[in-house]
Amino acid sequence: MSAWIRMVSDAEATGKLKEALDGARTPHGTVDNVLRVHGLRPHTMHGHIALYKSVLHHEENTIPLWFLETAGTYTSILNNCAYSVTHHSLNLKRLLADDKRSELVLRALEDRQPERVFEGRELAMLNYVEKLTLHVGTIAREDFDALKETGCEDAEILELNQIVGYFCYVNRLLNGLGVTTEGDVIGYY
Repeated sequence: MSAWIRMVSDAEATGKLKEALDGARTPHGTVDNVLRVHGLRPHTMHGHIALYKSVLHHEENTIPLWFLETAGTYTSILNNCAYSVTHHSLNLKRLLADDKRSELVLRALEDRQPERVFEGRELAMLNYVEKLTLHVGTIAREDFDALKETGCEDAEILELNQIVGYFCYVNRLLNGLGVTTEGDVIGYY
């Protein structure tokens, strides 16, 4: 466990915090620091988990999970959040199940050149991710229309928008409190 803020260990946790930590366990049985950092206010951990599951792991999402992870990884790269990049780039790699392709994707995102490996609809989506992450005040109807022109449905644009919003939130949580991956089991899948 590592952050600038005090994080409560499992051994110290009681009551509502113990319940929150038990509900936040990964398939490995651990609690990642991204959630453990909420320990001083367990109600925020509940909100974080609900938001995470709804934007990334909800059965009604129609954008493929690998691309949602791509969008989240790109948002995190743009926000310079090493914690999220570490976790979600590994998730992306595992979901793609193609080491060469995942390496090309990650390098293109790190270089802010998604056009090296994406085109059409996916490239338009990543261009939206970049603008929404870095220049939110300049988003205009034309940005929305560009997505529509490549075949994106309104609900998919909402999914993409929510991914960027979630990752901007979590990147600021992590970077703002100095949270590291120390003690985490990296990658959810």
